[in-house]
Amino acid sequence: MKLKLKSDYKPAGDQPNAINGLVDGIKKGYGKQTLLGVTGSGKTFTVANVIEQTQLPTLVIAHNKTLAAQLCNEFREFFPNNAVEYFVSYYDYYQPEAYISSSDTYIEKEAQVNNEIDRLRHACTQALLTRKDVIIVASVSAIYGLGSPKEYEQIVLHLRKGDVLDRRGMMEHLISMQFTRTTTDLTRGNFRMRGQVFEIMPVNEERIYRFEISKHIDHIELIDPVTRKIIHPDLEDAWFFPAKHYVASPEAREQAVGRIEAELKTQLALFKKQGKVLEHERLKRRVKHDVELIKNIGYCNGIENYSRLFEGREEGEPPFTLLDYFHYSSPDFLTVIDESHVTVSQVRAMYKGDRARKESLVEHGFRLPSAKDNRPLQYHEFDERTKKMLYVSATPNEYELGESEQVVEQIVRPTGLVDPEVVIRPITETKENPSQVDDVITEIQAQIKKG
Repeated sequence: MKLKLKSDYKPAGDQPNAINGLVDGIKKGYGKQTLLGVTGSGKTFTVANVIEQTQLPTLVIAHNKTLAAQLCNEFREFFPNNAVEYFVSYYDYYQPEAYISSSDTYIEKEAQVNNEIDRLRHACTQALLTRKDVIIVASVSAIYGLGSPKEYEQIVLHLRKGDVLDRRGMMEHLISMQFTRTTTDLTRGNFRMRGQVFEIMPVNEERIYRFEISKHIDHIELIDPVTRKIIHPDLEDAWFFPAKHYVASPEAREQAVGRIEAELKTQLALFKKQGKVLEHERLKRRVKHDVELIKNIGYCNGIENYSRLFEGREEGEPPFTLLDYFHYSSPDFLTVIDESHVTVSQVRAMYKGDRARKESLVEHGFRLPSAKDNRPLQYHEFDERTKKMLYVSATPNEYELGESEQVVEQIVRPTGLVDPEVVIRPITETKENPSQVDDVITEIQAQIKKG
């Protein structure tokens, strides 16, 4: 499906020239452009028109969750028939794991996950792997590790009516996808078996898929989990994606365990040589516990800290992020940095803070050295992965202006309104000039009289 913009308004003011200029720049192969638009000039509408005319899958990055949510809602109104998704951190509360050596204080990771945002994150990655008409509005979470898109796609389960089904094999496949078997109410990422009926609730939606099974799949229904009403009585097939982004095939898991044990052996030898008895025992106990969980259930808390070993990356090699899902799906995509004068600096700052915290954990035996590669992208890595960049700001910094091959201005608003006249009054109180408070009161009273 094509990206189709729907709006009651047509471009006006400086918007037509800005749209034409940016689209022309993309067609000419400009890697970076800046849209310099005053507040209220309709920059989001301009970007929406650029997306429609170029037909590029688009990643929009904002500097906080609130702005990202606002932009996502706007783009959903502009593109009601396309996949417009929201990708931000799924934590309502997050205290990262840390160690403060000066006070010998270990702070365990604490987090409260927002299940709805988790669902929306999965909807993002699934949209990228299944369609081209995609717009993702994200926060700086877009540069954090997310797991391999190849492993994620390879483990997808596709069930069709009439398929010959090994129920045990199906159950094992779901468990390998980090689904959980339950005998009570279904929630996202759970499944249950009752006689010949198999029910699954995907991680990206709150609806139940019910399968009636003999030796093959006889019937597939889609059901509302609250009312139990049938939404669709006879589906031909159903797709199920992993319940977590960090997943691995049994073969990859076995290889990862071997790498973890080898690195543990090396690090324990180093601690022993340095005479660090406490760190030696702490690391040994922790990693062996994690390895047992990975072997038995394929998952452990903090498994992302072993992501380099699961993915077979070299030391220092950047992690897989949302950007890799874009590249895996469609290498030719557009990246829009909203409020770039703030967002660029934020993206640039993420790596060093994370690195300092991880180095302390590794030094004191809480994590293996490979945990340092579970990290956000460095800015140059982010830059290398975004070949078509559009900075959007009313006040772009020198960096954006210097990097851009074209700066397109949007000064005249569609409404034709101009900025109000700036009136400067002295702050020193005199007979001619009342105090600031008196001046404000006088202006308020004058406005009240006007009605």
